[in-house]
Amino acid sequence: MTATSFPAPRSEYTRHKNTRSKFELAAWLFMRVSGLILVILIFGHLFVNLWQGEGVQGLDFGFVAGKWASPFWQIWDLAMLWLAMLHGTNGMRTIINDYAEKPGTNVVLQLVLYIASAIIVVLGTLVIFTFDPCPVNTSAELLPTFCTA
Repeated sequence: MTATSFPAPRSEYTRHKNTRSKFELAAWLFMRVSGLILVILIFGHLFVNLWQGEGVQGLDFGFVAGKWASPFWQIWDLAMLWLAMLHGTNGMRTIINDYAEKPGTNVVLQLVLYIASAIIVVLGTLVIFTFDPCPVNTSAELLPTFCTA
């Protein structure tokens, strides 16, 4: 048996310790932490909306209006909205960075992503905090039962 000598493996990819961005590490950590917090927020949301009450049949305008009358549930839903949007935006940013090969395409896609995410966050926040279940000058039969006409 003869000893076969193999050439030393070539290292095509070298990893430099200093090239790793602190932003990417923070984004990676954010995805893990926000994912855990979202699981808690979503299961709390499902428990209150589906299991605690009358189930899906009990979800209507009055249920949401009564829930959003409490600042606790406004903050809960706001946290769920913001975390879900930031989590999803960060995930899409990663996908765009992985698959958009041309720098111009990458910039355009990320710009569209950030604008769409900002619009959804702003509109969702406005809906949560400006929602009025008892609008003025509305006939009594159209109002929920908890509104005083």
